Amino acid sequence: MGIYAHYIFPRILDWALGNPDAQKQRQLVLAPAHGNVLEIGFGTGLNLPFYPATVEQLTALDSENFRPELVQARIAKARMPVERVQLDAGGKLPFADASFDTVVTTWTLCSIAGVEAALAEMKRVLKPEGEFLFCEHGRSDDEKTSMWQDRLNPLQRVVGCGCNINRPIDRLIQKAGFEITKLDRFLMPNIPRLFSETYRGVARKN
Repeated sequence: MGIYAHYIFPRILDWALGNPDAQKQRQLVLAPAHGNVLEIGFGTGLNLPFYPATVEQLTALDSENFRPELVQARIAKARMPVERVQLDAGGKLPFADASFDTVVTTWTLCSIAGVEAALAEMKRVLKPEGEFLFCEHGRSDDEKTSMWQDRLNPLQRVVGCGCNINRPIDRLIQKAGFEITKLDRFLMPNIPRLFSETYRGVARKN
């Protein structure tokens, strides 16, 4: 799993999440981003071209350092300063309370082991008037689909290096103390429904 997780899977993920349909969603979800922004799960930097001019500074946080040469090339083209931070094993965000105007996750909450604690940390570092912008895949509202998501999730976690396909993204965000002010639910095209149930939205601190 070491070679697969660190060398093969990142390339598969970059290809899968770099398609035009995913890029369109990045543009939509990132449009309200502004000020000092924290992106959780930076990956290979696919969001960088879609941050608007209203973003003054981006802090890019991840627990891994995938494809460093590719990431550095993408950062070099970014329109805003980018600071990269690697998350330690403790999982606590190394920032003061109310540090960021915007917090961003895209296709990230599926693979965070302690997602409830992570969302609580995101809320802590977000300013009172700040926004949490998210675009995530997760649990289907269709009973038959969600049943199969539950059945296949253990296998998916192995193949997808910790990715879960059955997390109820909206409920997790609300449970963490956010109020979802905008939510679009839809299926990503050309992807099996098990993986294409998408939540795109905006949340604020309660």
